[in-house]
Amino acid sequence: MQKRREFLKSVGCVAGATVVVANPGWAAWFSKEPTAKKFGIQLYTLRDIINGKAKEVITALAKFGYTQIESYEGPQGIYWDMKPGEFKKFTADLGMELISTHCNIYTNFEQKVEEAAAANLKYLICPWVGPQRSIDNYKKLATVFNEKAKRCASYGVQFAYHNHDYSFKKMNGVYPQDILMQETDPALVCFEMDMYWVVSAGEDPLEWLKKYPGRFELSHIKDRSQFPINKEKYESVDLGTGSIDFKQLIPDAKQLGLKYILMEQEFYPGGSPLLAAEVGASYLKKIKF
Repeated sequence: MQKRREFLKSVGCVAGATVVVANPGWAAWFSKEPTAKKFGIQLYTLRDIINGKAKEVITALAKFGYTQIESYEGPQGIYWDMKPGEFKKFTADLGMELISTHCNIYTNFEQKVEEAAAANLKYLICPWVGPQRSIDNYKKLATVFNEKAKRCASYGVQFAYHNHDYSFKKMNGVYPQDILMQETDPALVCFEMDMYWVVSAGEDPLEWLKKYPGRFELSHIKDRSQFPINKEKYESVDLGTGSIDFKQLIPDAKQLGLKYILMEQEFYPGGSPLLAAEVGASYLKKIKF
C-alpha cells in the first residue's frame, strides 16, 4: 500500500454498500444513533477504491452520515474527472458540502485557485512540505504561504497548511510549527491540525489549540494504534479503537475555534476502506460537539 508521505512527494472495486462490523461488541456500541451533526471525511481514506468509482464511493459516504468532503489531488484530479461545478452539484445533491482540498501548491496554482472558487471550496490546503534542514527554511516557507494565501484571498478562498509530525519536533530548541504560525498572516493563512501527527510527535493537540486559538480551523481526526507494528512506529486505526481520546478532545477543540472535523484513515485493520469510513462515521455521531 502506498504510504501517504510517498504519495504526497510524488504529486503524490468498491465493496458492497452493506458493511458488517466483525466484532459483535463494536456492533452493539455503534448501533446507537445519536443526534445528527456535521462532520466530514478526507477522500484519501478511500484512495484504494475511489479511482474510477468516485460517484459510487461518495454516495456510500453520504449514506454513512458524512455531510462534508475534503478532496485531494489524485490520479483523476481534485474533482474526479468532473468539472468543478459538476462535482459541486453532485455532492450537493447528496446533501454534502465541499469544504476543502489538498493540492500541490507548486504546480498550476492559479488554475487550482480559480477552480476552487468555481467549486465554492472554502480552503485550498498545502498537505506536505517535508522536513526542512533549518529554521530559516521554515521562515521561507511562511513567506511562500503568505504569497499563495493572497492569491487565494483574491478569489474568496482561504489558504491552509496541513501538518505532519516533523513541524512539531524541535530544531535547535524551536518548534518549526511555531515559526509557521508566527511568520504567516493570521488574516490570510490558517491551519489544518492532523491530531494523529501531533500526538505522534509527542505533543498535546489541545495545548497547541490553546496556544493559537482560532488559527486551526480544520482538523484531521485519525486514531493512533496503541500497539504500532510497523518499523516507523505509527499506524492509524479505526476511530475509537486507538489511543487518542477524541471524546474529550473534539468538544474542547471546538471551543478553541476548530470549525471542521474531517475523518481520515491510512491503515485498515478490518481490511476495507469503506468499513473504516462507516465505523468512523458511527463513532463521530456519538461525540457531543
